Amino acid sequence: MVWALTVSLLIACTTPESEKTVYLKDFLTPEAAETDAVPAIRAALEHCAEIGASRLVLPGGRLCLKPDLAVEKYQFISNNTESMKRIAFDLNGMNDLTIEGCGTELLFSGFVSPFSISDCRNITVKDLSIDYTRTFHSEGIVTAKGPGWLELEFPDDYLFEVADGRLRFRDAQGTIYPYSSLLEFDIEKREPAFRANDIWLWNPLTAKKQTDGRVRIYHKDLTATIGNVMVFGAAARYNPAFTLSDSENVTIQGVNIYHCGGMGVIAQRSRNIELEKLVVTPAPGKDRIISITADATHFVNCGGYIRMLDCIFENQKDDATNIHGLYMAVDRILGPDKLLLRWHNSGQFGVDFLREGMHVELVDNDSLGSYAHREIKQVNRLNKIYTEVTFTEALPETVKTRHLIAADEEYPDVLIKGCRMRGNRARGLLLGSRGRTVVEDCYFHIAGAAILFEGDGNYWYEQSGVRDVLIRNNVFENGNYGSLNWGSACIAVGSGIPDRIHSRYHRNIRVEGNTFRVFDPRIINLYCVNGFHFTSDNRIEQTVDYPDVFDEQRYFVTTQCDNVVIERNKQ
Repeated sequence: MVWALTVSLLIACTTPESEKTVYLKDFLTPEAAETDAVPAIRAALEHCAEIGASRLVLPGGRLCLKPDLAVEKYQFISNNTESMKRIAFDLNGMNDLTIEGCGTELLFSGFVSPFSISDCRNITVKDLSIDYTRTFHSEGIVTAKGPGWLELEFPDDYLFEVADGRLRFRDAQGTIYPYSSLLEFDIEKREPAFRANDIWLWNPLTAKKQTDGRVRIYHKDLTATIGNVMVFGAAARYNPAFTLSDSENVTIQGVNIYHCGGMGVIAQRSRNIELEKLVVTPAPGKDRIISITADATHFVNCGGYIRMLDCIFENQKDDATNIHGLYMAVDRILGPDKLLLRWHNSGQFGVDFLREGMHVELVDNDSLGSYAHREIKQVNRLNKIYTEVTFTEALPETVKTRHLIAADEEYPDVLIKGCRMRGNRARGLLLGSRGRTVVEDCYFHIAGAAILFEGDGNYWYEQSGVRDVLIRNNVFENGNYGSLNWGSACIAVGSGIPDRIHSRYHRNIRVEGNTFRVFDPRIINLYCVNGFHFTSDNRIEQTVDYPDVFDEQRYFVTTQCDNVVIERNKQ
């Protein structure tokens, strides 16, 4: 059977379907494959665009890729860091194209983004892996400790220097890799250490290199278990693996993302996205704790459908997914039908989502309640922070500065099925679509909340407010073992709602047929929900795998909620 599959894959990668199949090997010399395949990729993609190719076939084996001769574009990517990007596979305005990876390993060096898919239709990327010669984060083994200091040993993969009494990380060419946080990971369990908190940094750490090559770092909050790994988080999210913008019908299938300097897949203003057997995990054989430096996946103002099928999201430095819209705040009222809007969250600077003819909701930032709906007549973007918007009719008198504007059109239907999530920092699924959402047959072992219903209009400015969610036949195993800042229960609300008394932001959540294996009794913690049903076929099994250190011993906590039904569950 394995032989038959291998032959089928070989045939698929070597037999042309038509004259519109392009082979990267025809543009690639052996020397370029071992040094920098980016020029060949650029040439092959240009040829694909010229002839309207339906397939680009990669050669298998390893391709080395560098930023030197890559496409250069300034990109505003939601919840990532704006900058001039170097891009290896720049798909812009392309339609009906499949990139057949044939098991190719793409090995990147330096600050380069693997894939950008913009203004495209019907794109498939399949059967390849993504990794980097030098990771954007760094990992050090704790060898000694004392009050306000730790001594660390860095493997050869994490080159460093101590200059002017400060610790800095670099690669072999001298490029600096900045860091902005510390987090301890358990070396045996290969997950965030029990109750470990992030330590956020504004400047490089004070450090002293020891005679044995180890480094002593100093900070008032430093503590860790000897033998564990201290992870130095990347200071910015410059290079996601896949950036999808204004695209439709995109499939990523059988792709392994072992590392990237940002999110694994970030999609904005796109629709109909399917991730099948996408694997985000630390690179095999390299003994890393961390896979990628931010969320495994993230979706902003998307429509149609989002499907994640049989995916693995392990040991990334942030959540498994976050699905939401955007809130732009009212800065000034310019007239009866005109507003000046602005971004407050720098991670959203330059991200456009408003357009002429769009229907929007006006939202009170205290309750996150919608109080009016309007159609946009004209949009005048002043710069990356400010936008003037004129509406087709007068605004209500209740509109105020700091109130919010968000899209009120198509929301994606979401299916997350057969996925496995474990070992990462923070949370699992942040669900914020108002379309139909189903999470089933998944496995969660998450340091914080496994499923979090978010939304905020005063800090993150992320539109949420679910309307129809089914959580069915999943296994939740020993969650909430990490920082208490990462969630109040296995399934929880974490929305930033200052005025909760009358707000019912989330609606119609059903939890049925799941297994909760817990050392921590906190299973449900909700507020501002109308319609929640926890059925009797959910099973709760007590474990002793982590210490029980909680004052709160209730399985279910609900406040400021309506129509909550919690049936007796099987013990």
